This record gives sequence, structure tokens and C-alpha cells, in this order.
Amino acid sequence: MPAQAMDTLSAVHAFPTTWVYSKSFLEYVRKVNAAGKGIVEIKVRGGPEAIGQFEQPNAVRDGVVDMVYTPCAFYAGSVPECDAVSSSTLDGPTARKSGALAALNEAHIRRMGVTYLGWMDSGIRFHMWFKSQPKIDANGNLDIAGVKLRGNPIYNAFFTNYLKAQIINLPSTEAYTALERGTVDATGWTEIGLMDANWDKFLKFRLDPPFFTTDLGVIINVRKWNSLSDKSKEILQKVMIEHEVSSMKDLRELRNREFAELEKRGVKGVSLGAAAAAKFGEEARNASYERMRERLAKIGASDDVSKFKNLFAPAK
Repeated sequence: MPAQAMDTLSAVHAFPTTWVYSKSFLEYVRKVNAAGKGIVEIKVRGGPEAIGQFEQPNAVRDGVVDMVYTPCAFYAGSVPECDAVSSSTLDGPTARKSGALAALNEAHIRRMGVTYLGWMDSGIRFHMWFKSQPKIDANGNLDIAGVKLRGNPIYNAFFTNYLKAQIINLPSTEAYTALERGTVDATGWTEIGLMDANWDKFLKFRLDPPFFTTDLGVIINVRKWNSLSDKSKEILQKVMIEHEVSSMKDLRELRNREFAELEKRGVKGVSLGAAAAAKFGEEARNASYERMRERLAKIGASDDVSKFKNLFAPAK
């Protein structure tokens, strides 16, 4: 029998190679290439320097690149169901077992022509990070008046619709310069990675409680996916399922180490009042689901809101 040709996939990642999330994706690539030797190989073209952060989802849809590692929220305009991922407090392994990821994959195929391979690096929450101590009013609520807040597709609906914040939209790769020049005073970001980007040089206050969760996943052009051998698909899926579990564990441990180091570097936590904190998280979710509802209504699929809200409901 003649030898079967090896499957090769080109890939890019949303963040710079030195950042923690990109390192996790590159570890997934290493594992696939080791397990798939002679069968399937992922060739990484680079990060946002190769294809811009927000251009990457369309690049994989159009077949310019085969695979992209990126936040689901970066292309939620095309797949509105992505808002259910970031606004949830579930994690990747739990969502896979419950069938939530299968439903998310079906939405990706139907709406964008890409296969959603998996949700890695989950279980890490978001905070608001400030250069100066955030103002808390007499009722324990955040007073955001006058704060120039860096915006991002993940949390803009919450920042604008609920907090009524002054938003300045910038990709994360431009945030350091914006903080340095005073273009922005604060930003949303995850519990880890602040030091990777050197943002801790400027950001000295973390607002508690956290909100949202990381929604980093891998998508593959569906035509490319369908062209792969069954063995290649099996390897890509098996390694992804394993990495969903291991990356979650590793990043939670890293979160604890980084919080300790940030404290040593003078970064302080500032808490909302108890009632305000509960409302803060609730309104973050509500803002995302309202945006999801509006986007789905435009394409006549508003019934999906309840379905995905149930699938990605906050863990009790």
C-alpha cells in the first residue's frame, strides 16, 4: 500500500508569542506534532505580526490560514453565540461534557464555516485594572466617571451599556503604549498575563470581584477540516481534550503565583460592596446576553438565546 500523505495545517495565534496564552497554544501544537508524527503537523506562521488580531477569524474563514487560536468574542459579530462563552463561569472540560461545546461547534459551522475544535485555557476570570485607585461610591458601587477605559469586543457591551464608561478601543498589543502615554487609565484583562505584557508598570489597582471568563479557543476552516484524514482529526481532537484539562489546571496554579507576585510589586485589590459586587457580575452577563440577542435577532435566530443561556449557565 502506498504511504498516505501527511496532513499539514497552517496556524496563527491572537497574541504575541511571549504571552502566556500563546505559550499554551504553542504547547498544544507541540503535543499534536509529537502525537501526529508522520500523520498530521501544525505549522505556526506567527501571531498578530503575521495577521492582525481582529483579521485572524476572517482569515481562517476564508482559508487564508487553516487554524486560529483566538478569543471567541473577537468574532462574535459573526457567531453571536460566542457571548455565551465569555459571560459564563463554566470551564472547557465541563462545557464539553455537558454538550455545550457541541452546540457551539454547530453554530460555528453554520454561521461562519469553521469548526470549533475546543475551548482551552479556561477557568481564568477577568478583572478591571487601574492606574489610580478606582472610586467607590457610598453604596459600594464603582464610579467610572472621567476614567478613560480601554475597550475590547469581549466586554464592551458591559462597559458601555451598564457602566456607561468612556471607551477607547485598542487591541491589546497597543495597550502598553496607551497606558504609558496616558491615552487610557484602565483596562479589562484576565487574572494572568499582566506581567507578560509589562502592564504592571502602570496598573497598580485590581477591582474585585472578577467578571467573565477567558473564551480562548481553536477554530479550523471547515473545508480544511473535512479534507483531513480520520486519523488526523482523531489526533487533533484527542490532544485538544487533554489540553483543555491540563491548561486549565496549569493556568489556575499560575494565577495564584502571579497574584502573589503582583502583590509584592505593589498591585492592590479594591473591592466593591457586597450587594454592588453581586450586581456587577449579574449585569456583566446581562449585557452580553442582550448583545447576543440583538445580533441573533438580525439573522432571525433569536430562539438560540435561551438555548445557549441554559447550556452556558453559571455554575451553581
